Amino acid sequence: MDMPLLLKALILGVVEGLTEFLPISSTGHLILVSDLLDFNGDKGKVFEIVIQTGAMLAIVWEYRAKFAGVIAGLARDSKAREFVANLIVAFLPAAALGLVFGSYIKAALFKPVPVAIAFIVGGLIILWAERRAHTITVQSVEDMRWTDALKVGCAQAFALIPGTSRSGATIIGGMLFGLSRRAATEFSFFLAVPTLIAAGAYDLFKNRALFDVGDFGLFSVGMVTSFVAAFLCVRWLLRYITNHDFTPFAWYRIVFGVVVLITAYSGSVNWSG
Repeated sequence: MDMPLLLKALILGVVEGLTEFLPISSTGHLILVSDLLDFNGDKGKVFEIVIQTGAMLAIVWEYRAKFAGVIAGLARDSKAREFVANLIVAFLPAAALGLVFGSYIKAALFKPVPVAIAFIVGGLIILWAERRAHTITVQSVEDMRWTDALKVGCAQAFALIPGTSRSGATIIGGMLFGLSRRAATEFSFFLAVPTLIAAGAYDLFKNRALFDVGDFGLFSVGMVTSFVAAFLCVRWLLRYITNHDFTPFAWYRIVFGVVVLITAYSGSVNWSG
């Protein structure tokens, strides 16, 4: 698809912002949309890393009072220290597995067809999870113990498979492990901060040679649109979960995945994978 790079940056920024915190996989959507836009080379991959920072900053801004309170209370407030410890514990499983298997996963699975299959499987898991009876033992993030955080962290590790959804894995996993819908959703938001910072910093360091000062405008457009879209999406999702479940997202994943598979195997769309 032939269009100006800045327009591609704007589209991908919106896609990242709208999908990062919904259980529909931002990585999967970026892989598919980048493929359609023909922006999936080395520069495109670096761009996708950069715009995740914009989405992460939306969480920092939305919960700025919470993060400021935690930072200010680290020296004297046990709850603040417990919150930080829970984030570290939850972060470690995906970080460790990503370091060991990250390169293989990117080489083998960062392609449209494997992503489509992950979309469908993830949708079926959400449908199954929403049909189960939930026993809530943790009402809020403040009530979480380190064992709860570790379980959510193990669930997040499944999101190393593109198309699975980091948010989907942590939210649905959290609910299965006894967290309330709001506690699971908010902890997923908070866990995104260290996860995206670490993943972004690692990938940026590895690909630092691909950066060019002339790309500043491209990256700026992507980050700003990602920030705005993510901020609006997070606010909407917090209202949505008060009266709704995640079943519509499950059906969206399944239908989207099936469409990608049909177009891939029929040849109607020339997916690179």
